Amino acid sequence: MSNKHVIFKKLSRDKSVGVYMAKRDFVDHFDSIDPVDGVVVIDPVLIKGKKVFVMLSCTFRYGRDDMDVMGVAFRRDIFLTTRQVYPELQDKERSIHTKIQEKLLRKLGNNAFPFFFEFPDNLPCSVCLQPAPSDVGKRCAVEFEVKVFCSDNQDDKIEKRSSVRLAIRKIQYAPEDRKIIPSAETTFEFLMSDKPLHMQVSLEKETYYHGEPIKVSVDIDNSSNRSLKDITVAVEQITNVVLYSNDKYVKAVALEETLDVVPPATILKKEYTLIPLLAVNKERRGIALDGKLKHEDTNLASSSIVKEEVLKEVQGMLVSYKVVESPIASYSIYTTIQYKPIEADDMVFEEFKRVYLKGLLPDDDESPNEA
Repeated sequence: MSNKHVIFKKLSRDKSVGVYMAKRDFVDHFDSIDPVDGVVVIDPVLIKGKKVFVMLSCTFRYGRDDMDVMGVAFRRDIFLTTRQVYPELQDKERSIHTKIQEKLLRKLGNNAFPFFFEFPDNLPCSVCLQPAPSDVGKRCAVEFEVKVFCSDNQDDKIEKRSSVRLAIRKIQYAPEDRKIIPSAETTFEFLMSDKPLHMQVSLEKETYYHGEPIKVSVDIDNSSNRSLKDITVAVEQITNVVLYSNDKYVKAVALEETLDVVPPATILKKEYTLIPLLAVNKERRGIALDGKLKHEDTNLASSSIVKEEVLKEVQGMLVSYKVVESPIASYSIYTTIQYKPIEADDMVFEEFKRVYLKGLLPDDDESPNEA
């Protein structure tokens, strides 16, 4: 028995346009990015001779509504592109369609028209900073959206009742395992001690999936005359907010505080296990999440993997992780990426409700161009 492929659909309030999409998560595979494709269905009578456009946008929101000053919103469009789908600029029969578009066009009839977008390489993935329980309004986030609307020209003010807005996500999956064993070491010399303290920290592998235990091997050779006390091992999440300037936020998302002691002229070899989970960081402001809030499959943000040649062009938020051992710190970088889903064959139509992307885009959110 084959898996069912859910097709999400949504109609405008006046029923003039509707949109059908096979998915809401689009994957950056590092060497390629899933295109954003779907089908728009129109009612020729209700659109009243207007044109129909599809817009793909990536917006960086870096403030709440109550922070707006003199009507200037704390948001910036990182990427914005618009395509006309009706009247067609290219013969539907001669254009190239994806497999899912071919199925939808056959099923939906002559008033269905395909659209297709490709992401540029320099866009960040969907990510948002978790607000505190007492915070209200919109949060700091990188958001993606597909919008379908009717108008005489694409730059006209958009009528809300004649438009459809769908929040989507751009995410990343783990690249092939490079069989790299991350490790770092340091030597520390104390005042009034002839010999140093040597420390090494290593991990089993470079890539971990969400919820997977991280085993941290600590090797300390204390040749000094000092005792090393209260060893702490932590996983830190580093979020770089890149817009007009670079801001960095560092949060410990997993922590183990021990009473381990390494006396002078002794050696400690021990393995610590840490599991970074959102469940234990729910109430903490500023934790980076994978683009949505208050949803059953929410998780900590995956590490950002960006091509070196476009790294300087990327705006928004970039996330990375490191293991820290103290009181004398040693670092080992690692990444956390999501699992890859199973592809389905058959189609099942389902209303595109915001509950599926709860927290990505509030229901009362309005774009500046909307009436």
